[in-house]
Amino acid sequence: MQGLYLHIPFCEKKCVYCDFYSIESTDLMEGFVGRLCTELSLRATTEKPCTSIFFGGGTPSLLSPTQLERILDRVHAGYSIAPDAECTMECNPGTVTLENLKAYRSMGINRLSFGVQSFVAEELSFLARIHSADDADKAMELARAAGFDNVNMDLMFALPPQTLASLGYSIDRMLALGPDHISAYSLIFEPGTPLYAQWKKGHVHPHAEDLDAEMYAYVMDRLGAAGYEQYEVSNFARNGRTCLHNLTYWHADPYIAVGPSAHGLLDNTRYWNHRSLAAWGAKIDAGVLPQANTEVLDRHAQLVEYAFLHMRADGLPVQAAQQRFGIDLRRALQPQLQHWIDAGMVRDTGNTLRLTRDGYTVCDDITVALLDALDRASASATT
Repeated sequence: MQGLYLHIPFCEKKCVYCDFYSIESTDLMEGFVGRLCTELSLRATTEKPCTSIFFGGGTPSLLSPTQLERILDRVHAGYSIAPDAECTMECNPGTVTLENLKAYRSMGINRLSFGVQSFVAEELSFLARIHSADDADKAMELARAAGFDNVNMDLMFALPPQTLASLGYSIDRMLALGPDHISAYSLIFEPGTPLYAQWKKGHVHPHAEDLDAEMYAYVMDRLGAAGYEQYEVSNFARNGRTCLHNLTYWHADPYIAVGPSAHGLLDNTRYWNHRSLAAWGAKIDAGVLPQANTEVLDRHAQLVEYAFLHMRADGLPVQAAQQRFGIDLRRALQPQLQHWIDAGMVRDTGNTLRLTRDGYTVCDDITVALLDALDRASASATT
C-alpha cells in the first residue's frame, strides 16, 4: 500500500488539547491551496498507485468545493490512484453542509471522519470544541443523505470532567448514529498545548491511571458488544470498514505527505516539512521541497518500526518479517512471548502474533519489552 496525506492547517478555533500544527484563521486559505498544489507537483510520482488519500488538519472541511476540486485535480494529474482507493476527509461536525458534502462526494471523497469526541456539553466546552452534540447528530444525518456509507467518529475518554456515566452516555449517543468506524482516544496532555499549560498551573488534573485504564476497558467492552472489531489500540470497525490509510502507517508502508508540518516516509527515508505556514510557503515559492529535515532508517530502525507498528495494530506477521529482515521473531521475543501468550495478552495465530483485548490494555508495556528484545537480538547478530 501507499498513502497520500494532505495537511490543511486551518481552524475556526484551536482545541485546547491539539498539538497538530494549525492556525485560527482562514484568510490565507486561497494562497495556501495554490502552494499545496505546487508541492503536489514537486512530489508527483506515478511509480506506485496510492491506495489511500487523507485530508487531515486542522479542519479540512473548511475547504470550499472549488478549492478541494483544484487540489484533487492536481492529485489525479500527478499521481497514480488505485481504482478502489479510500479518500478520507476529516470534518468538524459544526462546519459541514449538505451542499458541500454532496460536492465532496461527487469529487471522489468516499470516507468522512468526524471529530465528535463527546456528546456532553460540559466536556465539549472543556475541549473548546465549536460544535454541539446536536451538531454531531445532524452531521451524520447529512453525511448519509449525501451518500457516504463509510463514516468514522472520534471518541475521547479520560477527560477531567468526564465520569464513567458520562462516557457511557456519549457511547450510547454515538452508537445510535451507527458510524462505520470509531476511533477512541485517551486524552493526552501534550507539551506546548493550552491544556498542558493549564495542568502545569494546577488548573486542571488528568485522571488517575487506574480510572483511565477502567475507561479504556469500558470502551473496548461496549464497542465490542456493539459489533465493532478492535484492529488497533484506538480503532474499531464494523463490516470490514478498517481505515486503509491508518493501516498504511501501522504496516510501515510508504506514504507521501504534503503541507506544513506533514511527515512522510519514502524509500526508508522519513521527511518532515516546516512547521510554519510562512517557512513552508517560502520554500514552495522558491520551487524547492519544503522539508525541514530527513532521516534515513537503517535496517534495525526499519525492523523496530515494522515490529511495534504491526504489533499495536492487526498483528505482527512473523513469516513476512523473516523474509524481509531475516529474523525469527518467535525466537527473538522469548521468553517474553511465551509469558504474553500464557497470560492471554498475545495470540499466536500461526501467521501473526496479535494482541488480545487484555493485551491492548498493556500495549505500552509489551512494546517496551518487544523493543528491548529486538535490540538484544540485533546486538547478538552483530557480535
